[in-house]
Formats: sequence, structure tokens, C-alpha cells
Amino acid sequence: MFLQQVWEVDAGWKLDYLPMNFTLEEEHSGVFPYTLAQLDMEKESLLGCSVSGPGVTEEPVGIFHIDKNRAVIQVHQKVDYEEHQNFMIRMDCISSDKVHTRLGVEIQVMDINDNAPEFDKEKYEISVEESTPQGSELVSVSAVDLDDRSSGNGLFSFSITSVTPPPPSSLQFFITQQNNSGLVSFRGCLDYEEAQSYTIVVEAKDHGRSVQLSSSATVIINIIDNNDHRPQLSVTPGGGRVREGESGVVIYRLEVTDGDQRGSAGWRAKYSLHGEKQENFRIETEPTTNRGILSVTTPLDVEDSSELNLLVSVENEEPLVSCTVKRRRDGGLWDVDYFRQSSGAALLSFPVTVTVETANHPEEHVSVLENTAPGYNLWTFTPTHQDLNSPGNIRFVKGEDVDNWVKVDSETGQVSTVKVLDRESPFVKDSTYTVTVYAIDQSEPPMTGTGTLIIHLLDQNDNLPSLQVNRLEMCLSDKPTWINITAVDLDLPPFSGPFSYQLLGDVEEKWRIEPSHGEQVSLVKEAGVYSGQYEIRVKVGDVGGRFSVETLVVIVYNCSITFSGWTGTRPTSRISIIALVIIITSLLLGVLLALFSFSCVKRKVMMKDLQGSEGSLLHYNTETPGTDCENFPYIIQEHHHRNWSSYSL
Repeated sequence: MFLQQVWEVDAGWKLDYLPMNFTLEEEHSGVFPYTLAQLDMEKESLLGCSVSGPGVTEEPVGIFHIDKNRAVIQVHQKVDYEEHQNFMIRMDCISSDKVHTRLGVEIQVMDINDNAPEFDKEKYEISVEESTPQGSELVSVSAVDLDDRSSGNGLFSFSITSVTPPPPSSLQFFITQQNNSGLVSFRGCLDYEEAQSYTIVVEAKDHGRSVQLSSSATVIINIIDNNDHRPQLSVTPGGGRVREGESGVVIYRLEVTDGDQRGSAGWRAKYSLHGEKQENFRIETEPTTNRGILSVTTPLDVEDSSELNLLVSVENEEPLVSCTVKRRRDGGLWDVDYFRQSSGAALLSFPVTVTVETANHPEEHVSVLENTAPGYNLWTFTPTHQDLNSPGNIRFVKGEDVDNWVKVDSETGQVSTVKVLDRESPFVKDSTYTVTVYAIDQSEPPMTGTGTLIIHLLDQNDNLPSLQVNRLEMCLSDKPTWINITAVDLDLPPFSGPFSYQLLGDVEEKWRIEPSHGEQVSLVKEAGVYSGQYEIRVKVGDVGGRFSVETLVVIVYNCSITFSGWTGTRPTSRISIIALVIIITSLLLGVLLALFSFSCVKRKVMMKDLQGSEGSLLHYNTETPGTDCENFPYIIQEHHHRNWSSYSL
């Protein structure tokens, strides 16, 4: 639209109005000033012109200059489209033929792609639960581009350029655009155990014709762990023992493991009891270990029942949820199975047998973690036999204690540790260690009672895994070959195997492990490995997270002779050329030495006495070799052959 103004003119003057349009590209990179346009005017008849408007007499002043003598528009400065999209300049000219000409000059500024889209934040961060269903909006990002949207310079698109760490095949992040906003979402399933957070780089790139400008922002997705792992028994369930009449004592500790984040509601276990006389028992959760502590609350009578069968059920404080990808799709969301545990449903159930013993049963059982510090009170013996005197007249004496693990208070019968308990000790059998205690009264003659304490040692992950064999031999081959390696760990499951194996150092295209997890895996030698001795560093880890770095010595031979055990890909037994030469040389040398030894023989003749003969025998010793001996200057080998002969005189 052009601004028009009606001016009064003197009579006899003619008024003309001429609109003119011109275009100007922003951020001109050439020399200033330069001519933008030639005005269509008769310069010879012009008497004078007045010019006004933005860029000339109004801000921004000094951009344009109109040469009235030459009737041209000149540009003196750069123009920024983002500040000025057009200029409306008015010219009033008077000619000699009494024509009053009014010019409306519109200069349109043409946009160039000189602005990249800009995000409203450099970093976005959000926390979401791993049970969040696919397709949910995780975070919204926004950007703006100051360039002209009608030319494409101001239009832009969002895309995800990188995700760190790379998500598993069951997860894919994507972004959808709504005007200047992008919604980050995902397909598949989030898994806290795969990654606790993802760093996503989102790019906004404009649609410029000659060049596209872009910028990026970082989106951090923190995953909150949910209960997606069932509690599992770490040891085979067994039973407990309790003496009749006892109450308030722990009779069994149940060990469970859970793959969820330690200390979370999805990790904490809830135990419940069912079965015979369940009201006589109580089971509680030990907060730090998640163990189930089973204790008796009401005294039991062996005459009622000597064995009680209980059923222990385990669930988590938070309902179990799971997500499984059934099928991936090229477009849209994937086919996913979701599961959510109904309230009160048990995730794990197993039987526990409680044996009720008579009060004077001599055998007691106690469970304790290995590596427990000295000074831990294991048990207190209390003699209950009616024939023994009052407790004040009884002293306690330690009996069997093969490795001197405990001490016994002579007055109270309390048994406590004096050493750090080790389940891997050679004195421990089937994770148990036995101590006997004698209770002796002061009667005449004194009576003695014997108590046996069976200490059940609960395993801890206190041993590092190691390679069973640290030296291997392989044959040179023009194709990959392999040999088995095995790791061992003195700990029990779940603190031992299956193990993880990782090669350290510069092993690419030389050595590799297949598979990376297992009790036994294969060390693969690539075809490019030459003969020689190699020291390979192997990182071996157990399922409890402990690891060791072992040095595996591998000797690669150029084998020329193979035995029947050789399969062509997995060497079993073979012999090198060097070893064969050594063996043959040794055999030949042995034969030569044997021949040399027969060239010089000492014989000792045994004379047999004949009854009835009389006379004397003269004994001569020869100190030097006889004529039947040859001297060999290089090899002296003497063999004594004992030949027995009988002579009749």
C-alpha cells in the first residue's frame, strides 16, 4: 500500500502521481554506494524535487540517496531484513512545463538466509518412569527463525541427530513437529537396567535454497527405575529348627535377590506366611539386605507336631510391571506387550519346613554372614536337663573348634567369634562350621552335657574371579581358530558365574572373545596373528560386579604335524617341528651312548665254594683297563653289568 497525500497546487499546474516499486537484497556484500534503480523521469525538464521518508529523512537516515540530476536511487549502507522489510519514499518534483509530479517509491527488502533457527533453551532435562508407555510426550522443544517464512529461509524442521548411549533394539526415540515446537517421544520400552539416562541432540535446520542453517539443543532423559524384575531365590530354600517352648528366636533367614535399583520400592521385598500354625510365626524384611527373617512368636510343643510346613510368599512394595516389544514397525508405534501385577498377587512362593525339637536337643543352628567381624555373638547355650544343677553351678568349656574361630564364656555359655569368618576356609564343609560346647556341673561325680553349634555361613562376594588356566598353545592358521577359556570363582551363586569376559589393550583384528558371557567361552585368534608368544590382558567379572584383570599367555606355533585330536579349527594336541627335531636328536644320542657303553664292560665273577675242597684263592684287582677296553676321548659312559657264573674246581 502506498501512502498518498493530496496537496494543493496553483491553478494552471497539472498534478501527476507515479507509483514505483523496487527490490533490494539485504546484507549487500559489494561496494557502497551503488545504484539501485533508474527513475523514469524527464531529467531535462525538472526544476526541483523534494525527497522524504524512511531511509532518507527519517530513521534509519542515510541508507538511500536520490540523485535528482541523474534521477537514480543510490544505496549507501547495508540493510537488515529482520529490522526493515520495506521503505516508502515520497518525491515531489516540479518540471518546467508546469507539471507537478509526485512519486511513490516502494523499496522491498529481499531476505537472505542469514539466521539459523534458535532454540529457547540450550538444554532440556526431564525424568520419566521406565514404565511410561510408548508414544508419551517426554519433552517439548521450541525454536524460532528470524528470516522470511514465505521464502523458506524462516521455515525449519526438527530432527534427532544423536542419542547417547545408543539405545537397544527395543527402544527408539523420535520427534514430531507442531509449528515451531517439537515433541520428543519414543517407540518400544524404556529399561532402567539398560541405561539410567539418555542424552539426545535435537537439530533445527531451516529450508534455505542455497544454504541451510541449523542449530542444536541437548535433551537429557533421566529414567526412574520401576519394579520390572521379580525377586529371585539366591539359595535353595530349606528349613529351620526351633526347640519346643522357645519364642522370639530367629529360626531361618531367606535370601532373595532383585534386579531393580537397590533400596527402591521395586527392590524392597514383602514376605507373607501361610500354612500350619502360621500364627505361631512371624516373618519380617531386613531393610539393608532384603532378607526374610523368620522367627517363632508362640512356643511350640513337639508332642503336637514335630514338623510344620509353611509357605512363604514374596512380592515387592511396588507392583510388578513389564514391557516387551513383539514387533517393530517402520512407521507409527510398535507392537508392545504391557503387564502390570494385580494387587496382592505373589511373585514368588516356596515351602519352608520347621522342625520342632525337644528342649534338650544338643544341636543348635545359627546363620551368619561370612566376613563378620570378631566379637559377634553367635549363640548362648542354656542347659535344661533336670539332672543338672542350677545354672550358677555350671561352667562351660569349649570342645571342638578346629580353626579356633570362637570363644565360650565359661559362666554364661555365650559363644562369640574371635576371628573373621570365612566360608571359603578349608575347615568349612558345605558352608557349615561345627563347634561343640560342654556344660559341666559341680556335682560328685560331675555331670557333663554336650551342645553342638552348627554355624551356617552365608556367602558374600568376597572372591575375585580368575582364569582356570593362564597359559595356552595354539597353531598358526590362515583362518580364525579358537580355544576354550574358563573362569572360576570360590563364591557361590549369585556371586560367581556366569562370568563376563573382556579383552583389554590393542587386540582389534587380532583376538576376540565369543561369546562375552558364560562359564566357558572361546578365545578366537584371527588369521593375521603370527607365531610367537602373546600376553593378553583379560578382564573377568562375576555377576556380583567384581572383576580381576588376568594375564593370559598364548603361544602360537607354526605346526607341521597334527594329531587326531586336531579338528582344523580348535587345536587340542600338536607338536612343532622344533619339538620333533629335539625328540629325534635325543633318541639318536641315547642309542649312540648305549653303543659306546657296550664297548667297555666290567665283569665281576662270583666264585662258589665247593665243599670238601682245600686250598687258597688269590684275589687280584686290576686297577687299569684291560686290553678289551677302548678309550673314547669325548664320551665316557661306564655301565656295570653283573654276571653271575658258577665254576667247579
